[in-house]
Amino acid sequence: MTTGFTPAQTSQWVDGFIATVERAEPELTDLDRRSGDGDFGTNMTTALRRTRDALVRNPPRDLGDPFETMSTTFLSYSGGTSGPLFGMWFREFAKAARGGEEFGVGELTEATANGLATIQRLGSAKVGDRTMVDAIAPAAEALERARSDGADLAGAVDAALEAAQRGAKGTSELLGRKGRSSYVGEAALGAADPGALTIALFFQAARVVVGRRSG
Repeated sequence: MTTGFTPAQTSQWVDGFIATVERAEPELTDLDRRSGDGDFGTNMTTALRRTRDALVRNPPRDLGDPFETMSTTFLSYSGGTSGPLFGMWFREFAKAARGGEEFGVGELTEATANGLATIQRLGSAKVGDRTMVDAIAPAAEALERARSDGADLAGAVDAALEAAQRGAKGTSELLGRKGRSSYVGEAALGAADPGALTIALFFQAARVVVGRRSG
């Protein structure tokens, strides 16, 4: 049974997330053109490349260091309204991992729940507002169920990924109530929210690492 991410595996998770978002940048940009001002993909890849550079200069020594570096980069350098929110999201993962030897189901559930609470407090978004919350909230609920059921790490990550993907896809049917998408109305229908999709990509990168460990 896979019990948790090791320090090397949290680094692989972040590295994989950076690469995944880079590949998805054209899609993220196109989605944001339909629901915002079209700079989401560029802002994300710029911040994540700076994260990669920072991790090369200062290699992680602690389980939470990759998340902390990513958080600091987004809070310091990312443009757009969503950049600081992603920075606070990653910070909750750093806090949950800090000082530990493994990042397991409990830490993953805690980080996701606290990240949701922080983003909702700062952004005032609710489920159904067509934001990243629409992917985070179902992932948090899925993780809590998985933890209660005694799922191992692979099962918990699978549940979070499936819920986040379903939530992100569902934003294509929602009218925006927060952020730039609230100004374009029905013009955004049919296009998923890029922030929600990015949350799904974050859990997707985690699942790749779990697959390596359990395969």
